Amino acid sequence: MNTRTGRWHRARQLLTLGFFILVPVLLYTLLKNLDWQEVRHALTSYRWQTLALAGLVSACSFALFSSFDLIGRRYTGHHLPARQVLPLAFVCYAFNLNLSAWVGAIALRYRLYTRLGLSVATVTRILSLGLLTNWTGYFFLAGTLFLCGLPRLPAGFEIGSNGLRLVGLLLLLTALGYLLACRFARRRTWQLRGHEITLPGLPMAALQLLMGACNWALMALVVYSLLPDKVAYPTILAVLMISSIAGVITHIPAGLGVLETVFLTLLQAHYGKGTLLAALIGYRVVYFLLPLLLAGLVYLLLERLASQRSGTATNNS
Repeated sequence: MNTRTGRWHRARQLLTLGFFILVPVLLYTLLKNLDWQEVRHALTSYRWQTLALAGLVSACSFALFSSFDLIGRRYTGHHLPARQVLPLAFVCYAFNLNLSAWVGAIALRYRLYTRLGLSVATVTRILSLGLLTNWTGYFFLAGTLFLCGLPRLPAGFEIGSNGLRLVGLLLLLTALGYLLACRFARRRTWQLRGHEITLPGLPMAALQLLMGACNWALMALVVYSLLPDKVAYPTILAVLMISSIAGVITHIPAGLGVLETVFLTLLQAHYGKGTLLAALIGYRVVYFLLPLLLAGLVYLLLERLASQRSGTATNNS
């Protein structure tokens, strides 16, 4: 490891440690005077139609995210049917959200796909394309919102509105740069740590951006459906964009505490803390915990089917 790389690695460790310390402190400061009766009242006041809507939107989001792997199938040319790809991708996404990318996006995806006969190189290409789909969608959507001045930051934030617009411009240019590279780049293949990475064509890249952005929009719609109609949906979406990138920086599984801190900080002028916290608890149950429970059952089923196929192949050999 050279000196520059070592310094960058230490800087990242210090930044992560700083966030690990800062998030609990901020969350405690925001919640120390919280009226838990307000939280309880908000949770028990949800109508079943509201919860059903949140569940339906969550299901649409998971279906869309799972479909990222169908783009990966087209990109790599493997021939696993959709009935095998979609449950596998759903399991990986649910575990990724709750237990970190190392568990869901990487470890489970490699295990499940290789047991279905795909090579490690093919799985790497599927994983890489899925990550690009997710983050190009994020960059485009977050960049557009930040450039438009959303969300409005409380007074005293160091970055300020102009700084947030600059970040938005950089994110938007990055997303558009990816599209331009997919259309005009002459060199289309690179070697990355022994793996071959090839740029897709413009139609596939545009589909990636659209699907990635729509999935982020659906995630925010779950939160929006659980909140009283006081703040416009684009603001809720923009706040989710900030909380998501903060969660990535801290490496905290499921962004636990980070999501709550960002929402409470940026929206406490519009909602009571109890109301906000109740909506975020509902969001975690509907979008994180219930899908994780279902994904656990689907994972056990996938492992059983893989074992049966392995046993059948052994008997036939």
